[in-house]
Order: sequence, then structure tokens, then C-alpha cells
Amino acid sequence: ADRNALATSLFSCTLLNFSGLDTITGMYGETLEIPCNIGAIKEEDVLITKWKYDKGEGLAGDLLVKQKSQNVVDSATDEYKGRVSMGANSNLLLSEARLSDQRTFTCMVVASQDIREYPVNVAIYKMPAALEISEKAEELEIGKLTKLGKCVAADANPAANITWLKNNKPLVADEKGISIQASVMVDPVTGLSTTTSSLEYAAEKEDTDAQFTCSTQHTEGAALVSSPVTFTITYSPENIVLQVISQGPLVEGDNVTMKCIADGNPPPTSFNFHLMETMVRVDDSDTYTITNVSRDATGEYKCSLIDNPSLEASVDVKVNYLDINLSPSGSIVKSAGSALNLSLQIDASGKSKDNVKLDKEPIFRKLTYSDSGRYECQVTMEQLSRKASFELLVEGAPVIRQLSKQRGEDGQHKVLICEAEGFPKPAVSWSINGTSPVESPFINGKITHKITVVPSANLTVSCTVTNKFGMDTRAINVSSLFVEVRMDKQDKYSDQTKLVVGIVVGLLIATMIVGLAYWVYMKKSKQGSWKTGEKENGSSEEEKKLEEKVEENSQKAEV
Repeated sequence: ADRNALATSLFSCTLLNFSGLDTITGMYGETLEIPCNIGAIKEEDVLITKWKYDKGEGLAGDLLVKQKSQNVVDSATDEYKGRVSMGANSNLLLSEARLSDQRTFTCMVVASQDIREYPVNVAIYKMPAALEISEKAEELEIGKLTKLGKCVAADANPAANITWLKNNKPLVADEKGISIQASVMVDPVTGLSTTTSSLEYAAEKEDTDAQFTCSTQHTEGAALVSSPVTFTITYSPENIVLQVISQGPLVEGDNVTMKCIADGNPPPTSFNFHLMETMVRVDDSDTYTITNVSRDATGEYKCSLIDNPSLEASVDVKVNYLDINLSPSGSIVKSAGSALNLSLQIDASGKSKDNVKLDKEPIFRKLTYSDSGRYECQVTMEQLSRKASFELLVEGAPVIRQLSKQRGEDGQHKVLICEAEGFPKPAVSWSINGTSPVESPFINGKITHKITVVPSANLTVSCTVTNKFGMDTRAINVSSLFVEVRMDKQDKYSDQTKLVVGIVVGLLIATMIVGLAYWVYMKKSKQGSWKTGEKENGSSEEEKKLEEKVEENSQKAEV
């Protein structure tokens, strides 16, 4: 009776259907909740809630029915059996969403006075699997349109649109250097679409390290980007350079290495090196080394490709050299007073600079003993340096330059000084024996010899110097130290003292006169002795008296 009453009620009520469809989206394989819009009817007034779906061709399929205060009745069949349930607010819960679920689902609500339907359109989306670039080219040749690879976006709904990128910048097909071909295949079972995109690309030199990716932007998700890939870009050499590897300017004796560099990829590994008039082929290397170069190696050098000889590079190689010739050289022996003419000849590849390590230029117009020694000349040119030297020895007979005397500091002796020059070292001798001999070091052919003497009388002293080349002698007068001392004292005495000294000198002179007369007398006496003995005796007595007189005067003089 109740069912009949419900049926009568359904047919007596006015059916309200909202023309505007709401669309909800669901993700493939997930549970989808479809709302039942009952906001216009109070929940306590709802008698029956029923879910149905559009089967197509104007047919509807039942899913769920719930009467007031009763449990939900599942009337679903076929593909929805076991997949539908009713949730809160009478919403339809649809599990394991499929592409076939993209249809209209209707919630019908029966109240005491009317019936309302709320149709909802369902769309099912699926993100494609991860993007990967496959069928990658082994290498790309510059300027040649080559299939770079294939990008696949599998099992998507709707079908994915694939974009190719180079260094994160989209590539646009221009049918010249970029060609993109895309295709879509639909799985007949799942209805999912797989998009395949192939890129043909004409590479440039700048693409050597370029990163290529493919991506897709799905309606209901974030963009997917493939892992980046790089390619070997091949191209024929267009430029070639020849370098000289050296630490600095080349000089004779150095090793010079030449390096040939070409910009091809892969780069060439074999070259022809043109060395002046000779060509050398080098395989599996881009360098060639010439050892121990000489000045004759200066010139133009080239390198070229073996398979393209017209592509070549050149460089000028300069080998620096420096020769010097010093004349005379070695050990040179010259005589003192002679001249020595020097000549320095320089042969160099550039401008040189002399560096004579002397306070002044070595000009020898008249050689002296001090000129003896080692002389060195250094010539530099950039990093080159050459030295030349000679050893000069000045020889000659000794010459006494000065013979002098001076009083000792205590006034009791005299110092004689003999200064001489000569080489080899002169031997020094004196005509008088002296004490405290002192000889200076023999430097620059000069020697000084000193002796100390105490002359008791006026002397003439000579100094003699000798070596294998000859000798030289010089004399000097040396007065008695006694007389000189008294004469020195006269300068200090007063006039009275000078008078006394004059008297003493007079007595001395008188004594000398008496002595002389006595000598004459005795001589005459001796001559007369040859005649008589008496005269001889008498003379003896007189002689004795005269001697006593002389002695008496001498004593007075000494006082």
C-alpha cells in the first residue's frame, strides 16, 4: 500500500530539472565524489533519493536508491556494480574512476510535494607517465638536419601536448633547422592516449654543451619535464692556429715546441708541420718539438691538416743569440809603462748592453803595477748574458820611488824608509845594519821597508832593491845623532849658554892645533933620530911633556 502511495505521489508531483549542468573532474583510478544538490529541499522533507546515470541513446541506468529511514539499495549493474556507494549529504561515491565514467550522473530527490533532479557532468583526467627522451642520436652534425630523439607522454587523458626545449627555451618548428612531428595513439582498452613527438634538429657550434628536454603541461597538474640530454656536436675544422710554447724568448740551445690547434669536433689528431724547407707528419699528436735550436732555425713555420692541406696556420720563430769576442783574453803579461789596447766585438740578434764591472772604463795607455788583476766584461740582451775576461799581470824592474829618514819618537834613533815599486816583489837591502826591520804588505807592486839606526857619525846610507828584471839603488846622508842633538839643544839655550859653548869649542880647536904641532915635532924628531941618539932622548922627554899638556887641555875642553 505504501509503495502504491509513493508511486501515486511521484506521478502527481511536478518534475523539476535544472538545465545548467555542473561539471566535476576526477583523477583516473581514484574515488570520485559526485554531489547531490539538495539545498532547496530540507533534509527532513526528503522521502526518496535516487542516483542514476546516462547510458546513452536516451537510456538511464539505476545506481542507488534510499528511502527515508531505510538503508541504501544498490541497484547498479554491469560496470558500476560494486563501485558505487552513498556518502554524506547523499553524495555519490564512485571508486576506481575510469574514462568510461565521463558521462552525466543525476541525483533525483522526491519530496512530499515535488521531485527534483540534479544532473552532474563528470570528466576524468590522467597525468601521463614520466617523460623520457629515447632513440637519441649518437652525434649531431653542424648544419645537417638530424633526428635528435623521441619524447613519449604515455597513458594520459586528455592527450598530452609535448614541447621541446633547448636550455629551457622552447623550440619552434621552422622546417629548416627545427622539425617536430607529433602523433597520438589511444589504448582501445583503457581509452588513455599516448603522445609521441620526434625532433629533427640542425646543430650549431654553440650546441656543444646545450641541454635538450621535452615537457608537457597537463590541465589538472604541474608540468612534467624530462631529464636533460646533451649531444656530441661534430663539425669540420674551419680555423687553425699554430702556437710556439716557450717560457720566454727563444735562445740558442733551447727546445721549442709547436702546437697546432684546430676547432673541429672531434678535433683533428694528426697534422703536417712545415719546418722551413722540411715537412714532418705527426700522427696522434698536435705538437712537435725541435731540440737544441740554433740561430739558423729563425724563420716561418707552418702546420696544416692532413686531409685538408689548404687549411694551414703559420708563425714566425726567432732564435736569439749573442756572441762576444774580447781581445786580448786569457792571461796577459805586460811591462810597466807600456800600453794595452782592448777590443770587444759583439754579434747579436738584437740590441745588446755592455756591463763593464769597473769604476771606469779599462783604458790602459801606460800600465802601472796597480793595473794588475782580473777584468770581466758582461754583455746582456734580454735574457741572454755573455761574459769575457782576462787576467792582467804587469811586470818590471824595481824602482825606488822615495828614500827618506825621520827621527824616532824617543829621539834616540833614526828610522830610514825605502819605498819601491816593481814586480815580482823586489828584495830590499841596506848598506848598513839596522834594527827593528818592518816591511809593508806587497800591494799593487809597491813595498815599503823601514830600519832603525843609531848613527855615531855622519853616514851615507844606500837602499838597494832587486828582482829578476833588474835593480835600483839610492843613497841618503845621515848625520851623527850626537851632533844633531847638541845643535838642537843650542836652540833652547840662552845667549850666555851659547857663549860658554863657544869657549868650549875654541878650547877644542886649540887642543887640535897643539896636537897637530906635536905631531909635526915628533915627526921631525924621529927624522933626526936616524943621526944621533942624544937628540932622540931629549926629544922623548919633550914629547912626554907635550903629551901631558895636550891631555890637560883636553880635560879642560871636556869640562
